[in-house]
Amino acid sequence: MRICVYCSSSSAVDSVYVQAARELGRLIGARGHALIYGGANVGLMRELARAVKAEGGHVTGVVPERLRRLGLADGEADELLYTATMAERKALMEQRAEAFVALPGGFGTLEELLQVLTLKQLGYLRGAVVVLNTAGFYEHLLAHWEELYRQRFAKEDYRALYHVAQTPLEALEHIEGYTEPDLPTKWY
Repeated sequence: MRICVYCSSSSAVDSVYVQAARELGRLIGARGHALIYGGANVGLMRELARAVKAEGGHVTGVVPERLRRLGLADGEADELLYTATMAERKALMEQRAEAFVALPGGFGTLEELLQVLTLKQLGYLRGAVVVLNTAGFYEHLLAHWEELYRQRFAKEDYRALYHVAQTPLEALEHIEGYTEPDLPTKWY
């Protein structure tokens, strides 16, 4: 299965997040899956991709030209695709992926996660979406989503758009056993 992983390009994050990225990568590779990711040679992205490759998994990086010119493209990826813009990068990653995982990350990771949830909600995208809540990283975001349900900005049924996993193993097991839910239309 082709699994798209969104995660941080920061190398300054706590080691608990580095270990989660490595473990997720190890599992992706060891279980015969392929990785699609942002193609950077830094941060959690680098750790994730190296771990997939170490287990014999295929790694596809998708990098905007601007980031390539900054020297951030992962030259060790099995396949490296370049795009003109970030929007094209996201679209290409979405088109190639069969499932999505959000490791802890910054603004870019959050934006990518919210985009795939929105596309799934509107029926443009299928496949599992997993929020990997390493060390409780996403607790505040998840609480905000509960507020969306409570105040009827989103239907409670839309909890089925995503799965919250506490460990990389739980994330992969969810993806491997995933069946697409029947979701209501977006509008109340």
